[in-house]
Amino acid sequence: MTRLETIPHRAMDLASNAVGSLRQHMPSRAGTLLQTGMTLGALKTGARVAGKFARRNPAILAATVAGAGILWYAAHRKARQAEKNEIQGQSRRVDARQPTSGSAAGQAETSYTPGAN
Repeated sequence: MTRLETIPHRAMDLASNAVGSLRQHMPSRAGTLLQTGMTLGALKTGARVAGKFARRNPAILAATVAGAGILWYAAHRKARQAEKNEIQGQSRRVDARQPTSGSAAGQAETSYTPGAN
C-alpha cells in the first residue's frame, strides 16, 4: 500500500475513535439532552422577555427590587428576634378556679334556639 492509500483508512480510524470517545462522555439517554435543550431555550426566552420588560418599565423594576429588599430585611430581623427569644408585649397570669355550686356556671344551662331573640 502506498501512502496515499493509507491516508483514508487512517482518517476513518481516527473518526471512529472520536465518535466512540464522544459516546462515552455523552449522557446515555437522549431524553436528558432534550430536557437540557428545552431548559436552555426556556431560560433564553425568559431572559429576553425580562430584558424587554425592564427596558420598558424601569419604575416597576425598581419597585420590585426595593420590595424584595424590604421583605428580606423583615425576614432577617424576625429571625434574629426569634434567635434571642424576645417576647414583646405584656402578659398576666390567670389562675383557673373551680366553679362553686351557687354560681351561674354550675346551674342549669340555657339552650339556644335559632331565630329567638
